Amino acid sequence: MNGRKTFGGGGAGGGRGRAGQTQGKDGQQRRPMFRRRKVCKFCADKIDDINYKDARLLMPFVPERAKILPRRISGTCARHQRKLRVAIMRARVLALIPYTAE
Repeated sequence: MNGRKTFGGGGAGGGRGRAGQTQGKDGQQRRPMFRRRKVCKFCADKIDDINYKDARLLMPFVPERAKILPRRISGTCARHQRKLRVAIMRARVLALIPYTAE
């Protein structure tokens, strides 16, 4: 191989065609799928203080496995994600929210 390293793209069926464009089953060019940007629930509702005693507010951010949802999935902004994490941890200490699923 001439001592060169090759990265991605080349080879049988590898790569994407032209610069990020995708092709459909029939070889036609497809538009990239439009994804709506997630909006922070707390910013939209103008909730500034996330109270750890309000379990009904916190429960949608804790799924069955009792893990705290990350920002990319929940759609919260960084500031509210930090406050949400602290509130969930405090609610767990008081047994308002479970640590693990049963």
